[in-house]
Amino acid sequence: MKLYSHPLSGHSHRARLFLSLIGVDVDVVEVDLAAREHKSASFLALNPFGQLPVLEDGGVIISDSNAILVYLAKKYAPEGWLPEEPAAAAAVQRWLSVAAGEIAYGPCAARLVTLFGAKFDSEDVIARAHRILQLIDDRLVDREWIAANRSTIADVALYSYIARAPEGNVDRSAYRNVTAWLERIEALPGFQPFQKSPVGIVEAA
Repeated sequence: MKLYSHPLSGHSHRARLFLSLIGVDVDVVEVDLAAREHKSASFLALNPFGQLPVLEDGGVIISDSNAILVYLAKKYAPEGWLPEEPAAAAAVQRWLSVAAGEIAYGPCAARLVTLFGAKFDSEDVIARAHRILQLIDDRLVDREWIAANRSTIADVALYSYIARAPEGNVDRSAYRNVTAWLERIEALPGFQPFQKSPVGIVEAA
């Protein structure tokens, strides 16, 4: 199994984190974003969108970080990471959509602005980040995990960009429930940290 990845990509970290949590070995292939390897013909043959991460499992190619989480949960993960019960499965999917929507256009986008010079409006994406962090904080008032009574791939999908939100000038200090939830994820066996980003690195999607 190979994972085409970059250590500063939160989307890549989702996949690496989950592989580590479920104890699946993978050969990590670091893609040189600065050299635009993700836009090369060989990489576009794996993922025509030219984005990271991409998982290669034998003859199966999976792109998109959330799709990779679903694939790994279905094929390799212990029961519970992706519930089968309809309401629980729907709850997980709801938060995967949040990871691809409000998180991507909130804390992720704010991080891209401050560290990598992305052309978003800083005030707008920071405000979006605070809106979704408040919503998640409220969700976690009386529960330990975001979608179920145990950790699921929804928690994994949300973790990386929320953990690194301060890199985008998003202050998390007011969100005590979010802080406790991050600590619970970081205490899971097999947890793998998300590398901190130096200033001035250009990250592609």
